[in-house]
Amino acid sequence: MRGRAFRALAVAAPLAAAAVASFAPPSAAAPTLEQYRYFRALSLDLKGRLPTREELAELESPGFDLDAWIERHLDGPGYVERLTRIYMDVLRLELGPVGVFTPSETTLRRAQVAGPDGRPIYVYSRVNQRRLNPVIDGEFCFSEAESGLRVVDFAPFAGASVRISQRLLDERTTLVRPYWLYRDYLSVLPTQRYGDGWKDPDSAYAPVPQLLFEPDGKTPTVEVRVCKEEAQTAEVGHIFASGIPPLPSGAPLPPGRARPPVREDLYAKAHRGEPISCRSALAPRMSVDCGCGIGLEHCMPGVNNDRDPRAFELPAHVPLGLQDPIGSAPQTVSGWHKLWWSQEAIHYLNHVFAADRDFREVLTGRYTFVNGPLAQFYRSIAPAVCCGLHVSFGMREDEAPLFLPGAVPPVVAPHDASGWTFIPDRGPRAAGLVTMTVFLAKYASRRARAAALYSAFLCKSFTAEHAELPPSDEPDLMVRPGCASCHATLEPLAAYFTRVDETTWTYLPAERLPVENPVCKLNAEGKASQSCQRFYDPVFSSRERGVLRGAYASMDHAERGPVGAAVDLTRTPEFASCAVERVAESFLGRPLREEDEALLGALRERFVWRGYRMRPLVEAIVRSPAYARASNVRPALERGGAERSGGATGGAERGGAARSGGAGRGEGAR
Repeated sequence: MRGRAFRALAVAAPLAAAAVASFAPPSAAAPTLEQYRYFRALSLDLKGRLPTREELAELESPGFDLDAWIERHLDGPGYVERLTRIYMDVLRLELGPVGVFTPSETTLRRAQVAGPDGRPIYVYSRVNQRRLNPVIDGEFCFSEAESGLRVVDFAPFAGASVRISQRLLDERTTLVRPYWLYRDYLSVLPTQRYGDGWKDPDSAYAPVPQLLFEPDGKTPTVEVRVCKEEAQTAEVGHIFASGIPPLPSGAPLPPGRARPPVREDLYAKAHRGEPISCRSALAPRMSVDCGCGIGLEHCMPGVNNDRDPRAFELPAHVPLGLQDPIGSAPQTVSGWHKLWWSQEAIHYLNHVFAADRDFREVLTGRYTFVNGPLAQFYRSIAPAVCCGLHVSFGMREDEAPLFLPGAVPPVVAPHDASGWTFIPDRGPRAAGLVTMTVFLAKYASRRARAAALYSAFLCKSFTAEHAELPPSDEPDLMVRPGCASCHATLEPLAAYFTRVDETTWTYLPAERLPVENPVCKLNAEGKASQSCQRFYDPVFSSRERGVLRGAYASMDHAERGPVGAAVDLTRTPEFASCAVERVAESFLGRPLREEDEALLGALRERFVWRGYRMRPLVEAIVRSPAYARASNVRPALERGGAERSGGATGGAERGGAARSGGAGRGEGAR
């Protein structure tokens, strides 16, 4: 170990010496043009902006200590944002408008009905909510005959509203003071209303105006009217089955119903009356006593019946970060969730770099940070993506979540958007960015998740060259001609995600879904049941057992899960090399070249010897001759293929896009 340490010191020492030679402390004479450019590059990389006149005056002063300046700014927010941006860009973890996430189980949509006096009233409800009244079971809490409105899923209500009597209104709905209107929504009688009594509301928390006013657009909303089933506050309900037989084909609809009665689930019939978590996806579809909780805190509001209704104001542009937005615009429920998923990853990376943590924790750490919207998501929204056909294997709820809801402190309210709370342990299945919602949502399939990690953290790709694809019936892609060159590596890596549902983050526990399951064996016709096919791959199953989808390539990887992927990736020699390459390319503003091999070797030795910490690595980069030279290459000279001012061809000028935001300087990608 001592020999390795001495070698690292030996290779690191020339870097510092070269930096001193390239940037000698200013004397009475003014700094050279090269020194100004070098300082400009340092300021952009370590402070995130151009130097001010005052800082240039400091540079020009006798006795300016460059070493002390670098040390001071390797601990600042500009340096942290610089590194965070590299990996946010490489992994593309800031989600755009593509993709909708509005679970019907946790989204309250709004309809406008006519009250007893004919004035319009808003009523909130959930799609597919079970109700004891067979006329409205699984529907809006007023039938078409009662309200004049015909419910069309995820579209404006059709028809002309008729007046609803006060008796019926009181019977079917209740008034609630919800969390999006009241800071003290947990009180018996909340009084701190948004815009009136709620002192200094969080600037990052802004409901759209439609949520704050009655249909006339003038009267402030004090309470919201909600269908009674949705307003219930129990945490545990009971499985409900109406016992109404299915409607025969061609038979007329039952009186009062606009659609056929709810088709009873076989599981619900078999388990009628048994307890069920009100936070699971099954609750609204299999229970009549599960609602959105106190103050409706377990659900998101929407201003209409759209598939992805608007809910909150979000920053329109954030070139300076979320804390300094330029403008705001109304966004949807999906947009709200996706913003905070990305912010979780940013805060996580910021912590790793600001505290100079072991970089391997980017993949292996079990801690994280949450704010109010994320606390609400992990407590209430995330569990609601489970379960569907999982019930066939006894899973009524997310039994082994990647993020344990109990890890979220109960004191974090949904509207506390700017305050971030450290969560020391998400649970035993958590693994850094690998199990964060933003990563699993961005990369929805097992192979996509595996390929993203392979590319971002090993600097490798799955691009095949000169591959021929002859016709083949071979289902195993690891050996199929034309496919094996990539899939021999990709399939075992994808197997780590066997137990994480594709398109979601639900973990499939071995107690419910073993890798090899005799229950899902193939029948005489080579087929399995529908529920088995959802989780078990008939191609790799047999007459003796079914094989969990994705597990065929490596049973061991399937059992070890994402945590195993994180551990194994960080143990490869390519992990350290890739981290060094990405950061070096980004700070140099150009792809690495053959002449950089000695520098890369020295940087890698330093990075590993210092415990995989980024600060010593970046310090060595910015002190290197290559960095100083890259600061002095001018685009016109570079295009002409000439080398001037100590520059090297192929370098990028430290200006404009090259040093304006982060990983855009070479994108940190190969």
